[in-house]
Amino acid sequence: MTGMQLIDDSAIMWSAPEHERAERPLLVLMHGYGSHEGDLFGLSQYLPLQPVIASLRGPLRSGLGYAWYDITDDRGPQADAAARGILHWLDRQPAASVGLLGFSQGGSMAIQLLRHAPERFDFAVSLAGFVVPGPAPADDRMLDQKPPVFWGRGTLDQVIAPALIEHTHDWLPRHAAVTDRIYEGLGHAVSEAELSDVLGFLRPFYAAPSDPTAR
Repeated sequence: MTGMQLIDDSAIMWSAPEHERAERPLLVLMHGYGSHEGDLFGLSQYLPLQPVIASLRGPLRSGLGYAWYDITDDRGPQADAAARGILHWLDRQPAASVGLLGFSQGGSMAIQLLRHAPERFDFAVSLAGFVVPGPAPADDRMLDQKPPVFWGRGTLDQVIAPALIEHTHDWLPRHAAVTDRIYEGLGHAVSEAELSDVLGFLRPFYAAPSDPTAR
């Protein structure tokens, strides 16, 4: 698959109505494999108040949920198609800036988007995510620009293959300014400690400190 997987506008969960979104920062959330747009949206109450949050639905059906690409897509063409679809959707958003946050397969998409257009994003947060194997169009530009990336994962995560973690551990620091965090005893999940570290990572990108209890 080498085309584009379009985003379903009707499935997006927003933190603000349309008339309040223009010229504000945009934080895009991307769920994991087999999940849905409502999954990560629950994190909105803990995230900074400044950006508008948009939680997207993956374009492919996967069981009772959705996916960004098939798990057999081990060299990236479907991930590329999903990235192009998100970029196409972003072309229509009147955002002042764009940040990315994804979990698991959604975390791989956060990095994959940087690998297509690093200049379009302030940062990427990849929680229990990884770098998709294979080349992407802007890998060389990432080498030059080294965009900020938060990569967090647990020591007990049995979902992401060790080979993908090793690949990410080798590839990501060469292509990005990485904040790398490993959480003892954490499985394929997000912990309070990790959320606290994510908030610390995000805070410099917004005008004022966030109140995690205010949203």
